[in-house]
Amino acid sequence: MTDTIVREAPLDRVADFPAIPDGWAYLDTAATAQKPQVVIDAITRGYAETYATVHRGVYQRSADMTLAYEAARQKVARFIGATTPDEIVFVRGATEAINLVAHSWAATQLKAGDRIMLSMLEHHSNIVPWQMAAERVGAAIDVIPLTPDHRIDLDAMGSMLTERHKLVALAHVSNVLGSVLDATRATELAHKVGAKILLDGCQAVPRIAVDVAKIGCDFYVFSGHKLYGPTGIGVLWGRGDLLNQMPPYQGGGSMIDRVSFAKTTYAPPPGRFEAGTPHIVGGLGLAAAIDYVEGIGIDRIHAHETALVLDARDALSSLNSVRLFGPEDSAGIVSFAVEGVHPHDVGTILDEGRVAIRAGHHCAQPLMEALGVDATARASFAVYNGPQDIEALVRGVERVTRIFG
Repeated sequence: MTDTIVREAPLDRVADFPAIPDGWAYLDTAATAQKPQVVIDAITRGYAETYATVHRGVYQRSADMTLAYEAARQKVARFIGATTPDEIVFVRGATEAINLVAHSWAATQLKAGDRIMLSMLEHHSNIVPWQMAAERVGAAIDVIPLTPDHRIDLDAMGSMLTERHKLVALAHVSNVLGSVLDATRATELAHKVGAKILLDGCQAVPRIAVDVAKIGCDFYVFSGHKLYGPTGIGVLWGRGDLLNQMPPYQGGGSMIDRVSFAKTTYAPPPGRFEAGTPHIVGGLGLAAAIDYVEGIGIDRIHAHETALVLDARDALSSLNSVRLFGPEDSAGIVSFAVEGVHPHDVGTILDEGRVAIRAGHHCAQPLMEALGVDATARASFAVYNGPQDIEALVRGVERVTRIFG
């Protein structure tokens, strides 16, 4: 067990999270993170004290809320290393962000015979939108295999890429395996053949430092609720020149310059892609979540989660009936299977012991097929987890093996 690593990166933040009662091991952060009190307070203030519309009202409260909402955009830009807040588009989540790029960029920039490159470990949200775009224009999709330790095989990617590839879309961190992509190298490989690259940062942004300028990618997406923020708010970052080329995703209020029945002209990005009244308080909650994460330090969070993963893998690997997936240095996520037991049964029995995990295909059915399983059990860690949660997990898995013989 790597107790030393845990002690070197101590985090005991469970008291910050009112929805986590004593004795409950919440190990499903990869699905959605619990919310610290400071985020809940920011959302409550937004609705109970300062609420007003944004970008429209001439009265003071509306002006103040507009400033707060746009300050949240600026905070997001700084958090991920964007050059300007105008490159930050607020959306409902990463799924909408990917669909926006598939609709507004891919559908207008791709043509018959072009190719899109994905990987075997992608979430369905980073597969299906590209299939839909490819079907519309007559493009084709290629799939990068995995290395033996379940990472995206960038050597294979390099050999597969051709000048017909116009877009590469990859997970920065796998939601099933926790494997971390060498995003800079992947970007260099894509750009070498003239392809654009989108990175799905849902699992990366809460766990590792992200700097889109240093990575050099073209699009980056993530969801607020996995970053200790509220649901219903997410981010699309895109290079300014690309966003300016893209037509609107939806029509309505706010995204216009001028409307007439003869012709409508559109606002510049990001407003062009934000039709209708936005999730105002969601933006405030996301800003509070970023403040919370930065107050702890993303490097410290990563060290803490890495230590928990190592300890969990070490403990689970000592059980003969457990099969582990993913690399040893996965970021905050451990997927496993218990021989002869369906993951749903594992999850149910663990729940009886007040341990909450995810069990299923994790919206990654092609990956399950590649791993040779129908589903896995998944434990995922956060700032509110500690060694006691690993102990509860292992006790629960031991009980599973006893029940099923």
